[in-house]
Amino acid sequence: MEYIVLAGLWIGWCAAHSALISLTVTDYLKARLRSGYRFYRLFYNAFALLSLLPVISYGAGLKGQAIFVWDGPWAILRAALAATAAGLFIAGGRKYDMLQMLGIRQIMTGKAPAALTAAGTLDTTGILGLTRHPWYLAAIILIWAGPREVYAPTLVVNIILTVYVVIGTVLEERKLAAEFGEEYRAYQRRVPILLPWRR
Repeated sequence: MEYIVLAGLWIGWCAAHSALISLTVTDYLKARLRSGYRFYRLFYNAFALLSLLPVISYGAGLKGQAIFVWDGPWAILRAALAATAAGLFIAGGRKYDMLQMLGIRQIMTGKAPAALTAAGTLDTTGILGLTRHPWYLAAIILIWAGPREVYAPTLVVNIILTVYVVIGTVLEERKLAAEFGEEYRAYQRRVPILLPWRR
């Protein structure tokens, strides 16, 4: 029963998080709020963080017997995966505008482009020339390689979060394609969505 509640809490959080940033909701709010929409990203981030706390708190009380431990040779693999994720976050951070991601840039400029670059333009250089979504890829890696001890609840949460990140990636793709049109579609044909590979 606890696992069902845990899954329900995480699915509910993921659904609300995705819905609030969907094109349907954001387009509606842009039309209704007009200049006030520049505060939306900040509200969205604050709501996502605060609503996550009770979900994490509930899951923290569910552990039981560990079903897998990143130990011995596995610890080396975990360290390599963590280093890869860190590299992806750092490389992505060099391309993305953190003030925009936090919602501060929108308040300062009054603009809310889908792209996370400071100029609001489509950047396809650096890590973005290898994968279109380095942070989403890093997130998936950390979801699975983060905790040293894996419990049954960990698996439930990892599966839900992985599906959520993939869905979030698809939704992000739609927003970027809607904003940049053929320029983004050409980028999609040239660069993989997550895993870097030669085409």
